[in-house]
Amino acid sequence: MSRASEFVVVANRLPVDRIVGEDGEPSWRRSPGGLVSAIAPLMRRRHGTWIGWSGAPDERLEPFREDGMSLVPVHQSAEEVELYYEGFSNATLWPLYHDVIAPPVYDRAMWDAYVRVNARFAEVAADVAGKGAMVWIQDYQLQLVPAMLRRLRPDLRIGFFLHIPFPPLELFWQLPWRRQILEGLLGADLVGFQLPGAAQNFVRLCRRLLDARTFKQDVFWDGRTVRARAFPISVDAEELGRLIAQPSVRRRAAEIREDVRDAKLLLGVDRLDYTKGITQRLEAFGELFRDGELRPGEATFIQIATPSRERVEQYQLLRDQIEQQVGHINGEHGEIGTPVIHYLHTSYDRPELAALFLAADVMVVTPLRDGMNLVAKEYVACREDLRGALVLSEFAGAAAELKRAYQVNPYDIDGLKQSLLDALRDHPAEQGRRMRSMRRRVLEHDVDRWAHDFLAALEEPTPPTAIAREAV
Repeated sequence: MSRASEFVVVANRLPVDRIVGEDGEPSWRRSPGGLVSAIAPLMRRRHGTWIGWSGAPDERLEPFREDGMSLVPVHQSAEEVELYYEGFSNATLWPLYHDVIAPPVYDRAMWDAYVRVNARFAEVAADVAGKGAMVWIQDYQLQLVPAMLRRLRPDLRIGFFLHIPFPPLELFWQLPWRRQILEGLLGADLVGFQLPGAAQNFVRLCRRLLDARTFKQDVFWDGRTVRARAFPISVDAEELGRLIAQPSVRRRAAEIREDVRDAKLLLGVDRLDYTKGITQRLEAFGELFRDGELRPGEATFIQIATPSRERVEQYQLLRDQIEQQVGHINGEHGEIGTPVIHYLHTSYDRPELAALFLAADVMVVTPLRDGMNLVAKEYVACREDLRGALVLSEFAGAAAELKRAYQVNPYDIDGLKQSLLDALRDHPAEQGRRMRSMRRRVLEHDVDRWAHDFLAALEEPTPPTAIAREAV
C-alpha cells in the first residue's frame, strides 16, 4: 500500500458483504445498516478509501474496489474476533455504554486483543493516508485508534465519531481501562457524539479522570485542543425517496397490505439486541389483546429481528426468550390463519424494508437505550403520503429531533400500551400533522448535512491552546 488517499474512513467492517450467486461465484454487495447507509454516498463523492475487516476470520485480502469505493481489508484472526469483537467490544463496551442493561464483562485477555487489533487498524491507516489527509474513525470498536494513529502520523487531521451513547461518569468509572480509552479518543482533533449530553459526559470525564483542563466543550491535552461536539446522524432521504418511487416497491407494499387484509399493521425492524426493547413492545401488544382493547384480525404486528452477534451468550438467550414470547402470545390470542405476531428472524434488503415502511400503519421503535436509531428516521423519510404513525422511545437519540412522534418510556408497559392505541386510533389529520413536522426535520437534516457538518468542523483550524488559561 502507498500513502495516496486524502480522505480515509476507518471502521470495524468494510461497507460490503460477500455473497454467492446462483452460479456459485462469490461477489460483493453493499452492507445493510446505518453506518454504511450514512457514509457510502460520501465516500463515492470524495473518492475515499475505506479500511475495515472483511467479516471472515483468518482471511487475508488485497485492497480492491467495489461500489465506487477503494476498500482496504484488515486481517483478524478467529481468536481476535472472539476476544476483540465479540468480547471487549460487545460484551464489555456495548452493555457499559447502554446503561448496563446487561452486565459488562471485564476480562484482561479481551482488553489485550482490543489493543492489538486497534494498533493494526492504526498502522494500516497510517500507511494508506496521504500527507495531511483527513481520517475519520468510526465507533466504539476503535476508540484507541486516534491516539495510536497520531503517534504514527502527527501530520493527519483525525476525527472520531461515536455512533452509540457515551455513558455518564458513574457508569464509565467501572471500566478498568477507563483512562486508556479516554486517552485514545483524545488523539483526535474532533470527537463527535450523537447528542450534546454525550459530549458533556466525555468532557466531564476528561476533567475528573485525567485532570485535563477544559473550556466549555474543548479539552486541552498534550499541547492540543480536542473539540467534543454533537452531530446527530441521519439517513439518505434522497435515496429513500427514489426507492419508494419504484413501481416494484409500491406493488410489494400493496401485497403486504393485502396479506394482512383489513388489520392495522404495526412494524418493528431491529437488530436482535437486548437494548432494542423488543420484549417490552411485544408484551404491551399482547396485553392489548388480553385486555380486550384489540381483537384478532383488528391489528397484527410484524417484528423483524435481524440476526446479530449470534455467538454471544446474551444474544442467544434473547433469541430464545423472544421466540417463546411470540409463541405464547400467538397461542393465547391468535386464530387459525391469523397470528397476532409475525416474527421474522432474518434480514431483508432495502427495497423490501421500504415496502414494509410504506405498508405499516404504525412503526414501533422502543429501544431501552440507543445512540440515534435510523430506522425511525427511515420510516419518516418514506412516508411522503403523510400517513402512518411513529411510536418512539424517549431513550432513542432520535427522540430529541422527532418530537412529534408518540414518545414513550418503554419500561412503562401501561404507558406503551396507551401509546400504541393512540397511534392506531388518532384521527388521520392529527397523524398527518405529526408526520409533516417530523418529515421536515428529517429532510432538512439528512445524512449529507450530518457528514458536511462533521467534516466542516474537522477542517476548521484548531482553536489556539492559549485559551487554556481560562480553562478549569
